Amino acid sequence: MGKASSRACTLLFRLLALAATATATIVMATSHEKTTFFNIQIEAKFQHTPAFKFFAIANAIGALYSLIILFVPPVTSYSRLVLASDMVITMLLTAAVAAAGAVGQVGKKGNEHAGWLPICGQIPKFCDQVMGSLICGFIAVLVYLVLLFHTIHTHTS
Repeated sequence: MGKASSRACTLLFRLLALAATATATIVMATSHEKTTFFNIQIEAKFQHTPAFKFFAIANAIGALYSLIILFVPPVTSYSRLVLASDMVITMLLTAAVAAAGAVGQVGKKGNEHAGWLPICGQIPKFCDQVMGSLICGFIAVLVYLVLLFHTIHTHTS
């Protein structure tokens, strides 16, 4: 692979990562729903769950990093720092997807051993938005993994 095609590939991955993290952040940040269940008003917002807040903040950091790194020239003395930063962002996004996914699973299926009932039957719009955000976040993790492998491959060859 030539230098020009390698740079184009890297740019494409970075733009995909930016789009995925920004979309995950926006969809999670706008997820909310109010409903009444047995005369009790239920309001679901991402701010009510620490794992969802962590997910939104981690993806916002990932989006900001992706935007900033687009302006760094590809051939600089900072290329190893960029590689290390990519690794850190990938780990941050992986942790955020795992935490939010675990909470989302409890919301969808409940936990009969702990006595937690599933809530997605009562607030389906909120759960659908959270699921969409988690899918975008997972895509961002995959894009960053591919970007890492591509960067490692181009730096070692």
